[in-house]
Amino acid sequence: MSTTATQSAPAASAAPSSPGATGTALVLGAGPVGQTAALLLAKWGIPVVMLDARPERDPIGSKALCQQRDVLDVWDHVGAGRAIADEGVTWTRAVTLYQGRELYTQGFVDRGRSPFPPFVNIGQNRTEEILDEHIRANPLITEQWGHTVEAIEQDDTSITLVCRLTDGSLTRVTGDYCIAAPGNKGHFVRDMVGMSFEGETFEDQFLICDIRTTLPGWEFERRFYFDPEWNPGRQVLIHPCPDSTYRIDWQVPPNYDLAAEEASGELEARIRKIVGAADYEIVWKSVYRFHARQVDQMVAGRLLMAGDGAHLVAPFGARGLNSGVPDAENAAWKVAFVMKGWADPSLIATYHDERHAAAAENLDVTAETMRFLVPQSDAEKAQRHEILEAAADDPAARAKVNSGRMAEPYWYVDSPLTTPSPSHVFPGRPPKGEDPVPAPGVIAPDLPVRMPSGELARIRSLARHGLLVLVGADLSVADVTAVLAGLRCPTTVLSLAEADPDGSVAAALGASPSEAWVFRPDAHIAGVATTVNGVRDTAYRAICLLP
Repeated sequence: MSTTATQSAPAASAAPSSPGATGTALVLGAGPVGQTAALLLAKWGIPVVMLDARPERDPIGSKALCQQRDVLDVWDHVGAGRAIADEGVTWTRAVTLYQGRELYTQGFVDRGRSPFPPFVNIGQNRTEEILDEHIRANPLITEQWGHTVEAIEQDDTSITLVCRLTDGSLTRVTGDYCIAAPGNKGHFVRDMVGMSFEGETFEDQFLICDIRTTLPGWEFERRFYFDPEWNPGRQVLIHPCPDSTYRIDWQVPPNYDLAAEEASGELEARIRKIVGAADYEIVWKSVYRFHARQVDQMVAGRLLMAGDGAHLVAPFGARGLNSGVPDAENAAWKVAFVMKGWADPSLIATYHDERHAAAAENLDVTAETMRFLVPQSDAEKAQRHEILEAAADDPAARAKVNSGRMAEPYWYVDSPLTTPSPSHVFPGRPPKGEDPVPAPGVIAPDLPVRMPSGELARIRSLARHGLLVLVGADLSVADVTAVLAGLRCPTTVLSLAEADPDGSVAAALGASPSEAWVFRPDAHIAGVATTVNGVRDTAYRAICLLP
């Protein structure tokens, strides 16, 4: 067992770490989810081969635009979060309007003190460029472009991707595990491993344009319009972007024809209704029809499916990339722990348990939004109209308006890795814009703790180096350290009283002196124990080991 604290300090202790096993992990797909997986695996010291069918990076448009605070935090762990956040546009307000009247404005509550804002808007193309810079500076990551997978072979010890190269030849790439993030065209991978992809496709289309222009007063907020005069009967969503650019998203009819609208001049008229006489430039445009689909299994032997290849959701609430990155983190730490011999191989199966449930939650939330945005019957349309008409003056009606619940980390309350606590019970989905109350399964509030050296470190940063245990004053740090001595993974044990002299961490957690809080390698709370043996059981359960 190793620790980030010094051995001589009474608040923490250490034992030699295991060098772990060696091997190679494969990452299929070089979009943001695959890039994140590769960087996280390398952060754990795992050599990675990242493959993509494209001959080279081909950034097109803003695509996944809105990055949530906890995703920025994951990217910060691999060195890219601050650059992405600083280059993007920060927004802290989500304004919802009906026929030009403001219905409500949503803010966002952080139970911790994150260094990142709630949301940052930056085009996926630029996010990929920043992540690429870190990938190319990492000697543990090998990029293989122009590799189209034609077959997948597995046995008890390895997985092999049989790939067609751009010159027509075949090559075989073998690794211990593969995290597959092939994007929304991942059917070829799913078919090879026998994954289904059930769900539905929405009939209405959505026109997206990135427009460089000036819209004074709109630079720092998301604006959602129900039934504006310039898109009657449908919706418009406007997001600010870097470089004086705005992402404008119109809901359009099922038979909408972008080429015909451009040729007739109607696209120009559509844009002018929003920007007025201001000069503008269309940076990128596209038409989408949104889907709600999910694989039946996210693990097939040694292949773990992540991102859009595993689940597709409607974009309202920015739950696409913001759920794909947590997929990558969940998969990466589990693959790394198994490859290094720190955890039992059964840990891999829990990736499905946790991230399939997270995807189902996203599908439920976005489906509810889409039912409100696109009513399927005259009765539903009449009900929505009634709600919107009353919402300006009636708080009860306002609460029924659904313009999208913004992305949030999933809570692993029912995970086999989580140890329930009778004194800290997850109360259910929190109000919009709020983090859930800390409890087993919930991601930790992002707070600083004081190390024995006197330096400050963030709870999430410490946890992402292994396991973290904060020990209340009524329990012995030495006894907790001793009972965890059999763990091979990096483990940090700290006295909560010494690490939290002003009590702010204990207050945010709701922790008492009789408790020890155990945090997983993805900064989620594994459990809260009141005995030394309870700490041991919680920590071992978190990585699928028996003490």
